[in-house]
Amino acid sequence: MTFGNGTRRLALTGSLGIAGTLLAACSPQQIAQERAGTVRLSVATGGTGGVYYPYGGGLAKIISENVKGAQATAEVTSASVDNMKFLKDGKADIAFTLADTLDDAAKGQAAFKEFGKVPAQALGVLYTNFTHVVALADKGINKIADLKGKVVSTGAAGSGTEIIAFRVLEAAGLNPNSDIQKQSLNAQPSVDAMKDGKIDAFFWSGGLPTPAVTDLANTPRMRWKLLPNDDVLAALQKQYGQQLYYKVNVVKTSYPGMEGDVSVVGVANVLVVNEKMEESLAYDITKVLFDKQVELGAIHPEARNLKLETAITGSPVPFHKGAIKLYREKKVWKG
Repeated sequence: MTFGNGTRRLALTGSLGIAGTLLAACSPQQIAQERAGTVRLSVATGGTGGVYYPYGGGLAKIISENVKGAQATAEVTSASVDNMKFLKDGKADIAFTLADTLDDAAKGQAAFKEFGKVPAQALGVLYTNFTHVVALADKGINKIADLKGKVVSTGAAGSGTEIIAFRVLEAAGLNPNSDIQKQSLNAQPSVDAMKDGKIDAFFWSGGLPTPAVTDLANTPRMRWKLLPNDDVLAALQKQYGQQLYYKVNVVKTSYPGMEGDVSVVGVANVLVVNEKMEESLAYDITKVLFDKQVELGAIHPEARNLKLETAITGSPVPFHKGAIKLYREKKVWKG
């Protein structure tokens, strides 16, 4: 099955269910229908309480409205790890992912050791994820090491949050499987569990503001704090390289009730496609990101952080030739 046939655009089709479950692969009959009509694209995003889903929904909307012959749909998933697997399996055509997960996927290591290498290529580096470690204020938790013995959500299984949560805990000298009482919840379920007093803290790797964390911050009588975690940055960079992780600040205006800026570990978000996607389709998708950025920014503020100069920096995988064509036209490509 290929992504291109002559001058016709053809993308692998398939749909992710609302919980991220997979439907059957496209049949030869479906492929023939795609050749004759609309290209249907599945955008693998994340959970409803994060940034990927609204951003991806906006992306699907502008693709459907502005890329001739294309109809895109944003799908709820468990995020980065699963998104990369869906991309390789042909169940997603476009995917949001964290750079560290993307690096593992391209190399076929860690969560992808048995699954194998994922042939992903980048369209653009979108924005930075901020490593949120949110804790109840009355639990005596002031740093990552204080999570020992606590009930902590490390993100949904199959998510980029889970990867970075485990790495941050290990960098702080904690074993994620034995030193904490681990829960595996996405952003909004983590917030709901904290409201109910079922967890003491949770990890979340996301943009600013993350809707679920805003929900927590706006909840009356909830006393919470955002833990600094940049103290583990040196250990992360030593083990995983200088490129993947860097220091960023969650400014105090990000969420209601913050008393000051908090320094945390940052990691880039990358929009990727399968390397076999047709060049002209990859070009059109990349172009529409910038042409309709104002519209995307109205859907979620993280889309306002997309810039031509930074979109080409920070991907651990090569860029798709369709994206490169756009960046060359804009005279920013340095590759």
